[in-house]
Amino acid sequence: MSRRTIALALLIAFSALPAAAEEKKLLFGDTHLHTSNSFDAYLNGNGTADPDTAYRYAKGLPVVHPGHRARVQIETPLDFLVVADHAELLGVVPTIVERGVPREDLGLLDTVMAWAGEQWLRGVIEDGEGAAAFGSLLPEPNETVEEAAANPASFPIPGVETMMHTVWNQAILTADAHNDPGHFTALIGWEWSSIPAGANLHRVVFTSAGAEVAAEFVPWSSSDSMYPEDLWKWLDETSAATGARFTAIPHNSNISKGYMFPEEKRLRGTPIDEAWVKQRAKWERVVEATQFKGDSETHSSVSPDDPFADFETYPFYIQQNAPEYDPKPADYVRSALRTGLAIEERIGFNPYRFGLIGSTDAHTGLSSAEEPNFWGKFPADSTPESKGSEAGPGRRRTGWSMSASGLAAVFAEENTRDAILAAFERREVYATTGPRIVVRVQAGTGFQPGDEEMPDTAVSGASGSVPMGGELTALDSPPSFLIHAAKDPKSAHLDRVQLVKGWLADGASHEKVYDVAWSGDRVAGADGRVPPVPDTVDLETATHSNEYGAATLAAVWTDPDFDPSERAFYYVRVLEVPTPRHSLFDAIALKIDPKATGYPSSIQERAYTSPIHYRP
Repeated sequence: MSRRTIALALLIAFSALPAAAEEKKLLFGDTHLHTSNSFDAYLNGNGTADPDTAYRYAKGLPVVHPGHRARVQIETPLDFLVVADHAELLGVVPTIVERGVPREDLGLLDTVMAWAGEQWLRGVIEDGEGAAAFGSLLPEPNETVEEAAANPASFPIPGVETMMHTVWNQAILTADAHNDPGHFTALIGWEWSSIPAGANLHRVVFTSAGAEVAAEFVPWSSSDSMYPEDLWKWLDETSAATGARFTAIPHNSNISKGYMFPEEKRLRGTPIDEAWVKQRAKWERVVEATQFKGDSETHSSVSPDDPFADFETYPFYIQQNAPEYDPKPADYVRSALRTGLAIEERIGFNPYRFGLIGSTDAHTGLSSAEEPNFWGKFPADSTPESKGSEAGPGRRRTGWSMSASGLAAVFAEENTRDAILAAFERREVYATTGPRIVVRVQAGTGFQPGDEEMPDTAVSGASGSVPMGGELTALDSPPSFLIHAAKDPKSAHLDRVQLVKGWLADGASHEKVYDVAWSGDRVAGADGRVPPVPDTVDLETATHSNEYGAATLAAVWTDPDFDPSERAFYYVRVLEVPTPRHSLFDAIALKIDPKATGYPSSIQERAYTSPIHYRP
């Protein structure tokens, strides 16, 4: 066995050691899971998977699926979970259907309205028309995004505040009951779901506080305001009043209609200024780059030279009579990172120096990011038949449109609320599309070829180096990156490791993807690109071979195009060899041609690390 093979085997062993053996533990979790307390989940068939069910599933216990009622179980338990139900109408729909509107303190008119609302909503659920009712609540295309943002939706339901407060208090007590420091962390959170005219501006918010502190507030919702800066202001005020620490995580920028990562003007139409930039950078240090509703890393329209750009694209806006998908630079993470460099050059601060994670956004209460164990976005699209129920010409949205993704990987000193939030704050996190790929990155000027063979270097890094999420400043020589990647023992071998660079030169931003380590004896072409790895997925058995690929890949890469005067960012992308997509498993089960699903039969799962920035 070679020295390199031994060293990399030791690296995998190091990743499983307790905190005493290394500075930080690698934890995997989900920061974006909906239960029956979310109005859209309940209307779409999740009447039973509540927060308690969500935590039990995440811990590895068998639970009952809220749709088809079969016993289901996660293959590998999570280390942490955020139940992030919508703040809008939090728990109101199940409360009305199952217990009725609280009548205390209601006048005659409100009592009549409460009774009428109960009868209508219960009828909707009994008649199986919840999905249609949900669709009727989606934004209509009769306003501009700016007009819609100025007019947040209101819900004139008697007793709504009382119901929301009661459900919130129950939810945070359930989180505390499941929180087990050192073993499993239940973080308290919610989703702020601003979606003016179908432009997705959603944020997940979570705190390290427990139920005692969280009981001092009720989640801020888009009914209070659709403007992100108003959410940040509320976080400022609530943190000061309660002592709670928060982080806000944008998600599904891929369907934001160009409004998630603006360059010149904020949603209110006023110019981006220093105060706005600083406020956003304070609260939004991490972005969700991949989840069920598609991947937000990049798109071929903004990264035309990247052959791996169009991955799990989700071209469906969340609104009635949605227009055709029109991707824009402000919809995608990589172009946002480039925009951040330009804003920093202009204003002096970077609002988009964020880390990357993945999470699910499942509305089943089941955090199912495992391709052969994928339980759908809603209960209504959780079986092979129901996933394909909307299939037809034009690639309309179906259950197969969804991606079984993703997970948040966190380097934390311990598995606790405070330690996990601290990792988010310093951006020492990364995204995977489901598999638990291990990725470690250190950047500095002290790495030399051959250092990748030393496991002690992989753990501690060279003096003066920074990990993912860090920043290098005023270098006299090109930065080097020490990169180690190891496969998920339950998943596929690795195809390649890439370094994605963005930089600012002569007032314009640029990007380039470098192949820095790869499996087998493939040779990079004149353009530096490594040929594709063979796709071994068997269309009849939904299996793949690890004949190609490698269990571990490592490299020391030095930027050959470095200019010390140019702002830049660097992040690592790790790709597995092709494996079966959930649509193939379903096609075989249904005994149909896999092409009939309208989606690929194989998928190259991947991981994205948080960027390391360089500032002159």
